[in-house]
Amino acid sequence: MPALCRDCLTTFESGGRCPSCRSPRVITHPELFDLTIAHMDCDAFYASVEKRDDPRLRDKPVIVGGGRRGVVSTACYIARIRGVRSAMPMFKALQLCPEAVVVKGRMEVYAGVSRQIRAMMEELTPKVEPLSLDEAFLDLSGTAKLHGAPPAVMLARLVRRMEAELGISGSIGLSHNKFLAKVASDLDKPRGFSVIGAAGTADFLRDKPVRMIWGVGQAAQASLERAGIRTFSDLLRWDRKDLHARFGSMGDRLWHLARGEDSRRVSPHEKPKSISNETTFAEDTASEDILDGHLWRLSEKVSDRAKAKNLAGRVVTVKLKRADHSTLTRRISLREPTQIADRIYRTARELFDQRGDDSPYRLIGVGLSELVPGEAADSSGDLLDPQAAKRAEAERAADRIRAKFGEDAILKGRALR
Repeated sequence: MPALCRDCLTTFESGGRCPSCRSPRVITHPELFDLTIAHMDCDAFYASVEKRDDPRLRDKPVIVGGGRRGVVSTACYIARIRGVRSAMPMFKALQLCPEAVVVKGRMEVYAGVSRQIRAMMEELTPKVEPLSLDEAFLDLSGTAKLHGAPPAVMLARLVRRMEAELGISGSIGLSHNKFLAKVASDLDKPRGFSVIGAAGTADFLRDKPVRMIWGVGQAAQASLERAGIRTFSDLLRWDRKDLHARFGSMGDRLWHLARGEDSRRVSPHEKPKSISNETTFAEDTASEDILDGHLWRLSEKVSDRAKAKNLAGRVVTVKLKRADHSTLTRRISLREPTQIADRIYRTARELFDQRGDDSPYRLIGVGLSELVPGEAADSSGDLLDPQAAKRAEAERAADRIRAKFGEDAILKGRALR
């Protein structure tokens, strides 16, 4: 059976340790050197960057996110062992892991590291489809002759190079389509390399939970469970027409995924359609003060990501989910595209005020869509708000100060709510 040492990149017939360097980090699979679709996912990316830049944090639990009343953006694996998860309220995370070091995110720094990783991937293949700053699909079909090695070897070389040159580790999923490649990359984190071959797809999926499907969140999972669908085996018992009748277009997708089928291509030139961020509360809340604080933090995160990607958006969206899981969405088109947190927040607040009830909410989100290049952002100002231009310039000045002196150099009071 084909085998690959992930440390020295030696290829050999399967055995125990690598015959060259004696490393136990060996991956074996019958289709190891035939598969070409991969998903690379950085390990706890934001936290890893913080640990790299501050060696004092290396052996400590690190949480990246807002203040004590904020939420967790991400956490290192030491903190995750204690139960800390993304989108968890910070107070709960600190209850689970009181010794954690909380670091405010630095989106511009993360975006810079992301660009370096992207450049490394594009040296392997032009077919790279980023999903976010820290993960991407790669199609390495036809690259073996170019590199003189099969895709599996080049992927192992990629993550080894990321660690050596950038101090960032990643996990690889290798398969015959995008769905299975992404599933595989989650199987053995951190520093993992997992393979799902075509011949073994059915056996692999059979007893796996449907929540493994990317995009099946809590609401979709609950809907599937009401239909008696908890595993892929349950899905296989449904007729395609019945799935479509029950779940619409999602039913067709589920029918194909239950069989490990995914015809989507890796699309390197597909631009993001929107930038959004949302948070789910540990307990439903109707507190306007708490909700307003989250509106600002979410608007700031959306703004940071837009600036990092040099994008601006014409449409601002607010999403609210009630305790009964019903969703309320409000959106509005702006006169010109923006990437300014202040404008995104003020627009989101106007939309929030139009919600029409004071129900407790379990989730709140802010989004920016109809994206255009950042050069078109906030060029003419707001005639109805003469102070908007001054606030925008103050925000950009604050961005420059944070870039030079750190994210905590300037902090808005509303971010503490």
